[in-house]
Amino acid sequence: VAGDEAAVAESVKAASDVYSPISGEVVAVNEELENTPELVNSDAFGEGWMFRIKAEDPSEVDSLLDAEGYENSIDED
Repeated sequence: VAGDEAAVAESVKAASDVYSPISGEVVAVNEELENTPELVNSDAFGEGWMFRIKAEDPSEVDSLLDAEGYENSIDED
């Protein structure tokens, strides 16, 4: 379900929940991150993906930000 906890990102200092951006079924988990978690930072749009979701309601995807939209949203903060 959109907004539900889908994963946990851990660092040396903390652990943070990762929430599902849309409702649906997790169909793949990137097991490569077990051994090379730094891929999330170094290749977020390539090999650093965390999980793949089969959308329950594909129209939810329309409300997601692209990279530029996200960058603009954090610049406003």
